[in-house]
Amino acid sequence: MTPGAIAEELDRLRAAGERLRRRTAREVLELLARLLDGWRDPGSAWRRRLEPELAAATGFAPAMLHEGLALALAGWSGEALLALVARELGEVTRLETGPWEAPAGGVRVSGFETTSVLLAGALPTPSLLALLAPLVLRSPVLARPSSHDPVTARALARALAELDPELGACLSVVSFPSDDDAALGAFLGADCVVATGSDATLASVAARVAPPRRLVGYGHRVSFAGLGPEVAGSAALRAAADRLSLDVALFDQLGCLSPVALFVVGDAARAARAGEALAAALAEREARWPRGPAPPEVAAAIAAERSDAELRAAAGRPVALWRSRGTEWTVIVEADTLWRRAPLHRFLRLHPVPDVAACVAALAPHGPHLAGVALEGFGAAEPALAAALARLGASRLCRFGSLQAPPLGWHHDGRGVLAPLARFCDDELRG
Repeated sequence: MTPGAIAEELDRLRAAGERLRRRTAREVLELLARLLDGWRDPGSAWRRRLEPELAAATGFAPAMLHEGLALALAGWSGEALLALVARELGEVTRLETGPWEAPAGGVRVSGFETTSVLLAGALPTPSLLALLAPLVLRSPVLARPSSHDPVTARALARALAELDPELGACLSVVSFPSDDDAALGAFLGADCVVATGSDATLASVAARVAPPRRLVGYGHRVSFAGLGPEVAGSAALRAAADRLSLDVALFDQLGCLSPVALFVVGDAARAARAGEALAAALAEREARWPRGPAPPEVAAAIAAERSDAELRAAAGRPVALWRSRGTEWTVIVEADTLWRRAPLHRFLRLHPVPDVAACVAALAPHGPHLAGVALEGFGAAEPALAAALARLGASRLCRFGSLQAPPLGWHHDGRGVLAPLARFCDDELRG
């Protein structure tokens, strides 16, 4: 779209938002709850359309998408949305804009007249939440999809229009080249801007969104896993490896909650046993959920990292490598905690550490970008470890197998879902 057409679309959304705000917040919220319930249902018409479109556009295996979405959306119900509103915003009457009902607790909450959402990445669930959150506040949304997922935003817009045409008119999806600076400038003309992407992308957007407009940014994040000494024995280790392989394989390891490394408390032999178990689990996952195609530069990076590991092993370093015949999956057990390139696309490094303190020290450099950490087998040491990881900056701590299925209201980047998009007014006139 041209810059002029984007500006006109923002004007249209402002008018649509005025009409939407004439309806009660409770009515709009109930509609959005119904929408979430529909997207959560694998048998709904919306999901039956979404999954093949996503598979065709992203290259994700259809079976992986079907089961991955079922897992990721399992807790994303209409009831969960209502609970999220209550937790972050309070009583729904706080969202009412008319004079007919006094706000609960003397606090009024409103959204911005318009919200632009700049999407990134290939995962559908973060896009879904980013687009729904402003609508909860009755703020109409102008969305630009990621080139890696051109489907989710448009599928959501169709579903909204089918559910309620007036609500559907409050989500508009636009496209323009990434190097069209004028179009981006028009897109960023909304009253609130939500941007997801690299730290460089966020810095560029921040330079163009000045107060009183609001910028809500979500930058680069990375996730890890930790295996404690209490997961011992072949049966327990195989079960833990199977659960962790789910976190690695889902969405081909392309989300911010996909683990890029596993820290194993123990010696090199214990890390090697964990590596062998993970390799077997990833091979089974590949048979069930074939990985999507990797770009040529990623395939080259995987080959280079494998060769480097083989050279270090040949030089006598305690490095071990398991790999698929192609580049579908890779497991490397390192001799140290040195950070090395993580090409993703089901590529995992294992690092042995002598104790819990060493595990925390190895993660400390990643603190500013730490998203999730999955933990198993730490027993009585787990509470202290969890506290240390929270201090480092982790947004989420969970068990193996659930990294890719955060609850609807998880504190992404340590923040709420709705509150960053809201304006609060303390109304003391009704004392």
